[in-house]
Amino acid sequence: MEYPRPQLRRAAWRSLDGPWQAMFDDSTLYVDPADVPFDRTIIVPYPPEARASGVHDRGYRRRVWYKRQISLDPALLPGPEERLILHFGAVNYRARVWINGRFAVEHRGGHSPFSLDVTRHLDGSILEIAVQAEDDPQDMHKPRGKMDWEPEPHKIWYPRTSGIWRTVWIEKVPRAHVAQLRWTADVARWQIRLDADIAHVPEGGMANVTLKLAGRLLVADRCLLTGPRLSRIFQLPDPGIDDARGLWMWSPESPQLIDAEIEIRSAEGNLIDSVQSYTALRTVSVEGDRFVLNSRPYFLRMVLDQGYWPDSLMVASSDQLRHDVLLIKRLGFNGVRKHQKSEDPRWLYWCDVLGLCVWGEMPSAYGFSSATVHGVMEEWKELVERDISHPCIVAWVPTNESWGVPELMNDRRQVDFVRALYHMTRALDGTRPVVGNDGWEMPCGDLVCVHDYEQDPTVLLERYGTRDAAAYTLEHVQPDRRRLVIDGFTGLGRPLFLSEFGGIAMSKPGEESGWGYSVAKDSKELLLRYQQLMSAVHRCRPLSGFCYTQLTDTFLEKNGLLTEDRVPKAPIEALAQATRGPQAHLQDWVLDPLGHSQRWRARRGPDFPVEWTRVGETAEVLAYPGERQSPQVDAPDIPPTEPGPAAGPPGFERRGRGGPGARARRKVA
Repeated sequence: MEYPRPQLRRAAWRSLDGPWQAMFDDSTLYVDPADVPFDRTIIVPYPPEARASGVHDRGYRRRVWYKRQISLDPALLPGPEERLILHFGAVNYRARVWINGRFAVEHRGGHSPFSLDVTRHLDGSILEIAVQAEDDPQDMHKPRGKMDWEPEPHKIWYPRTSGIWRTVWIEKVPRAHVAQLRWTADVARWQIRLDADIAHVPEGGMANVTLKLAGRLLVADRCLLTGPRLSRIFQLPDPGIDDARGLWMWSPESPQLIDAEIEIRSAEGNLIDSVQSYTALRTVSVEGDRFVLNSRPYFLRMVLDQGYWPDSLMVASSDQLRHDVLLIKRLGFNGVRKHQKSEDPRWLYWCDVLGLCVWGEMPSAYGFSSATVHGVMEEWKELVERDISHPCIVAWVPTNESWGVPELMNDRRQVDFVRALYHMTRALDGTRPVVGNDGWEMPCGDLVCVHDYEQDPTVLLERYGTRDAAAYTLEHVQPDRRRLVIDGFTGLGRPLFLSEFGGIAMSKPGEESGWGYSVAKDSKELLLRYQQLMSAVHRCRPLSGFCYTQLTDTFLEKNGLLTEDRVPKAPIEALAQATRGPQAHLQDWVLDPLGHSQRWRARRGPDFPVEWTRVGETAEVLAYPGERQSPQVDAPDIPPTEPGPAAGPPGFERRGRGGPGARARRKVA
């Protein structure tokens, strides 16, 4: 999926990623792009700190200027009743944009997207974009996630990400067009709701909505547009019994999506706008102390994912994003906590398509002030609204480990702020559970989430092995010398998650020094200790799930199951077996190595995206049906007689480079 906004797609668009003129204005001397002496080139969307940007400068960047001029081809040049929209996926932190020399917009928030209509600024077919990206790299009161405030990465913090760091793109839209979509499913009523914002509604205009399941038409709806807000509830034909319903619903084992198309037509029936989207029948809830997916208790096996890459930092290609999702599933996980980062919507797309539950998290500030309150609130609202329709997201995490609220025990305002974030998130989205403060010092929350890096499996079993033990732990045990629940919140009777644990490091001789919560001397010891920890956690019946730290090595943190180049540190099949737990054998006959139901897999056909990776060497990626093919990357074919899991399990097909559906064979390391 190359389209930057997977759930609202149009045909007429163009990526503006690539070389942009740039200038580092560290002394903030310039206020007008006409005066800026552009003296270098940056490859957008990579930040200047990344090697992939062509700059690789990790110094403090207070202000970065960008400029690019393009000539619009006829397919994108807007007519009298059309508009040209410019989109920025993310710019850190305050972005000011000029179009053809005229100031156009300002946006604050380093992780959230923004858009602007540039039609009135066009000079013929020429589009010149200038961007001033301003950020105080040492400001502790703005959302920054894992971006370090010190000159070099230290402990658990990573290189900064300045300037433009997500795709810039343009699309042509009709004056009357679909501006925003929201999908909401209700499994209990077997309904799907659509809420859409329509810009410049035409007099007497109509909206046509079609929903299809695996090519089968489910809904063909037509209604009169009476205002800018379209709301429709679609009652689907209920197949009844669970065995039949299961083929309709989304889950990690059966990630069934429903294709959607929305058309805006004139009173005369002429097509004005058409967008492609998708949704799913998927409901999450909390029932007592259990997390519930599609009206059934569901145990979450998650991994903590920082979302960084060695050469490109927080930026990745669609292939890299898909590769990570597939590796997570191959490791036996059915969920992921994307930590302190708003990930690319194309990653969420692959979690939707491949089946992976996601906890969406707000990148934290570190100091508390009125600026923290305003900045976090506004940016979090934008991120929730951006991602709210993705079926993969099953929980929201607006606050982590008291970051940004360091005096929760002593400052009433900070407690009120955490509760305000919790209630605001619930007001924006009442369909998902919300975490109050992940890790400790929880004053509220639908889920109780504990961070406990105890390395002795027997101690973990003592703390969480029974309901009485878990209740005692919540009240009396302080795993990181922090109280777990505060301000009258007991956490009892709610789903309990060990939402960070593990963190076993392994470094090879000669590697850059780093750390973990404990250190294994080699692959064999790492696997053994991982198996022991997982065995203990799976025996803790009060838990509704866990999140292991972490997926990959990330700069000084060497506690990944994979290296930073995505190479497993131990046999991936053995790691997956430990992740799935001792009851996994009861499902082996219905699940494939990616955790997909064989029944669902058979319905998808041979072109479903699959990746079989020879560890440390090459990966073969197959395209999702209908996805635009990327250019081939030259690489020698792997002989079929070569050892390793080349054939794959039943139902998986290895294809040669250039065959039907083949994308590329790429180096993993």
